[in-house]
Amino acid sequence: MKHSKLMKERVRRVSVLLRELGFETLDGEYLEETYSAGFESGDGFQGAIYIDRDSKFLELAYSFSFSSNLADFVQGKIEEMMQICYEYGCYYTLQTAAKEITFTVFGKIYYAGLNYYALKETVRDYRDAIESLTDLLELKSELGKGATGGNA
Repeated sequence: MKHSKLMKERVRRVSVLLRELGFETLDGEYLEETYSAGFESGDGFQGAIYIDRDSKFLELAYSFSFSSNLADFVQGKIEEMMQICYEYGCYYTLQTAAKEITFTVFGKIYYAGLNYYALKETVRDYRDAIESLTDLLELKSELGKGATGGNA
């Protein structure tokens, strides 16, 4: 399938800027008029990027997944999770299924304002939100297992 010039340019631009910021782009995939890929920093921080031809935003995403057995734990932390997202200017979704609860955090930036410094600040806020959420949701000492975090 041929991809539009717009999509190719967005993917190229985002990849170059991420590389300049010290991130490696991983496993990029086109699906119709969307592109998604993982990215990773030298110190192991990971996330995902989403580029949609019809969207004016680059999206960064990171998902926390929990066993449905931890629903009470997640419910008890959700207000603090939302506050952290708000504090760092991130969006979020919460999805529940029979066996899993997924909390995904998004950073967004307009393509019109996408440059090195704007992406650097957006990634910094996004990463700070993820790290704060990881600290809040640290389950090893409380429950031992049943929750995971990773790129979406």
